[in-house]
Amino acid sequence: MSAQRTERLLNLLIALLNSKYGLRRSELREKIYHAGTASDAAFGRMFERDKNDLREFGFDVETVMNHGWNSDDPATTRYRIGKESNRLPDVQLTPDEWTVLLLASQLWERAALGAAATNAMRKLQASGGLADVELPAGVQPRIKPAGQAFEDLVAAMHAQHPVRFRYLAGSTGKEEERVVEPWGLGSRFGQWYLVGYDRVRGDQRYFRLSRFTSAVTVLEKEAFTAPAAFNVRAELAGLPELPLTSAVVDVRKGRLLGLRKRSEPAAVVAGEAPAAVVAGEAGADGDWDRLAVPYRDAELLGEELASYGPNVRVVAPAELATAVQRRLASAAAFAAAPVPSFDFADAAPGKRPRKRTSEDQLQRMLQLVPFLVHNQGLHIQDVADRFGVTRKELENDLLILICSGLPQGYPDELLDIQWEDDHVFISQSLELNRPVRFTVDEACALLTGLETLNGLPELAEGSALESVTLKLMAAAGEEGLRAGALSGPEVGPDNSANLDLIRSAIESGSQLHLVYLSAQTDSLSERDVDPLRLYSMDNTWYFEAYCHSAVGLRNFRLDRIEHLAPNGKPVSSPVKPDGGFPAKLFTPNDDDTLVTVQLTPRGAGLADDYYAERTAVLPDGGLVAEIRFGNTSWLPMFVAQHGGTVRILAPAALAEASREWIDAALAQYAS
Repeated sequence: MSAQRTERLLNLLIALLNSKYGLRRSELREKIYHAGTASDAAFGRMFERDKNDLREFGFDVETVMNHGWNSDDPATTRYRIGKESNRLPDVQLTPDEWTVLLLASQLWERAALGAAATNAMRKLQASGGLADVELPAGVQPRIKPAGQAFEDLVAAMHAQHPVRFRYLAGSTGKEEERVVEPWGLGSRFGQWYLVGYDRVRGDQRYFRLSRFTSAVTVLEKEAFTAPAAFNVRAELAGLPELPLTSAVVDVRKGRLLGLRKRSEPAAVVAGEAPAAVVAGEAGADGDWDRLAVPYRDAELLGEELASYGPNVRVVAPAELATAVQRRLASAAAFAAAPVPSFDFADAAPGKRPRKRTSEDQLQRMLQLVPFLVHNQGLHIQDVADRFGVTRKELENDLLILICSGLPQGYPDELLDIQWEDDHVFISQSLELNRPVRFTVDEACALLTGLETLNGLPELAEGSALESVTLKLMAAAGEEGLRAGALSGPEVGPDNSANLDLIRSAIESGSQLHLVYLSAQTDSLSERDVDPLRLYSMDNTWYFEAYCHSAVGLRNFRLDRIEHLAPNGKPVSSPVKPDGGFPAKLFTPNDDDTLVTVQLTPRGAGLADDYYAERTAVLPDGGLVAEIRFGNTSWLPMFVAQHGGTVRILAPAALAEASREWIDAALAQYAS
C-alpha cells in the first residue's frame, strides 16, 4: 500500500466533497488519475476500487445522471459526495459527562479497542471540545486484556468474517477444530465467552476463551451476517454458572500461602504414595500437605497450578491433572525449540509493530485535519504523540496533505498546513475540518465502556452516565446499534470496606499500615505506605502507593491485604504518580533486568500487557520482545503459567532456571 494511493484517495475525496454539481469520469481521470498512465479498462477498475474504499470509510459517493436525452451515457455521468456525508454530529457534553466518557475510553488502555477508543475521543474533542475535568482518584477501572484471541475475534466480528480455532470441549475433554461465525463477545462470571454460529455443529454455541488451544485464524475470504439486533449480554444472561467442586492437591509445607488461604486440609487417600515419593525426592509425608481446593473451571485452576511448578501436584480429578500437565508439556516443548532469527533494528519502541496500510494512513489524516483545526500551534512532537506515530511518520502525513487539494491545484485550492519552528498550523481545510462518523470499533469501545461503568455505584446513581450514553448512541447511529455485540465485565469491588478506607486516606493525605501477601515472594510483610490512587483490572482492585519499606512506588491488590488500618501519620513522601492514566500495574525502571522473550501468535498480546520496549515480528506471526522486570525470580512461574505461548531467550541463566522449573514440575507426574 503506497503513499501514492493514499494521496490519490485523499484527492478524490476532496474533489467529490467540494463539487456542488459533481465531476465526470473524464475530469477525474485527467486531474486525479493523470490521463495516459493507464488504459480505459485499468482506469475503470481503479476508479471503482477507490469508490468502494471511500464507501467503506462511510462516505456516500452519489451518482448524478443528466435528465432527458442521452441520460444514461457514462460520459455524462457525474459523481459527488454531500458535505454532510459521514460527518460526526456535534456532541456537546457537560464536564460531568466528559469525566464519565474519559473513564469509559480509558477502560481499554492497551487491550483490544484501546486505539479505537482513543480515535473516538479525538473525534469528539474536534467535534465539541474537551472540557477541563479532574478524574476521581478512587474510580479508575480497566478491562483486562483477554489475550490475542480476543483481539482477533473482535476484528473478525466487526468485519463479519468467520474464524477457525482449536477448542478443548468441556463435554468430551478433547481438542476439536471449530469454524464459527462470531456474533458477539461478552464477559460472564469473570470469563470471556464467544457466542456464534458453529458451522461444524450447525447451531449457536458458546465458547470460553480460556479453552482455546490454538491461535484464531480469520477466514477473510468468507463472510456472514449476524442476527439483527444481536445482544451478547442478553444471550449470556441465561448462561448458568459452572458448579463449585473440589480438587485434591499436594502442596509443599510452608509454600503457596495464597492457595492455602482459600483451601482446607484434605485426607490422604489410602494406599496412595505422597507426591514427594512419586517425584523420587528425599523426604516423607511430612514434606507435603494435602489440600482440598474449591474451583469451578479446571482450565483456570490448571493455569494457576501450572505456575506453581514443583511446589504442587494434582491428585484429583484427572481432568485438572491433565490441564496442568498439558501446559507444562507445552512450555517444555517451546523452551526446547530452536531460537529463530530476529532483528530489532526497525522496531518502534514502546509498541508492537503492525503492518500499516494506505487505509490506516487515510483514516489518520481524516482525524488529523480537524484535530489541527481545533488545536492550532501544537508542537509537532506533541501531535505525533497524540496520534501514536513517530515524528517521521507524521511528517510524511503532512507532506501528503500539503500536496492534496482540488483538481485544478491552484495555491488556494490545496490544504494549507505549515510547521514553522516545529509548531503546526492549518489555514485551509477544504471541507475536512469536521471529523467523520465513528467506526464500529470506535462505537463499541465507548458504548461498551459506558455500559461497564454501570457496575460502579457512584457513577450508576448519577445522571451523567445515562445522558452521555444517550448522546453517544445518537451520534453513533447504525454503528452504535452494533455495539450490542460486545459486553464488558463487572468492575464493582468485592471488598468495599478496604476500598472506602483507601479512598478516604487518599483524600485526607494519611498513611496506612498493611499486612500484605506477596504472590511473587510467597510471603507476608508489614508495610507503611502513602496511598496515591485506586484503580481496577476488571473486578480486581489495586491501589498505588509509596512504600516506605521498598522506598519506591508499588501496587497492591486489595484481595491480598490481610490487614489494613491508618497508622496516625500524614503522608511524608514527595513522590507522586507519573500522571499517566490509567495507572500501570508496574512501572519499568532503567535499572530493571532487560529480559528477551519469544511469544507465539497466541501470546503476542503479552508484549502490550508488560509494556515491551522493543519487539520484532516473526514469520509465523509471533514476536520477540524486550521487557524490563524489577523482580525476575517469579518469571519461571510466568512461563509455566502461559503453557507454551512464552519462553525466555535471555539472560541465559534465567532461561535455564525456567526450564529447570518446568522439568521439575513435569517429573512429579512421570508415573
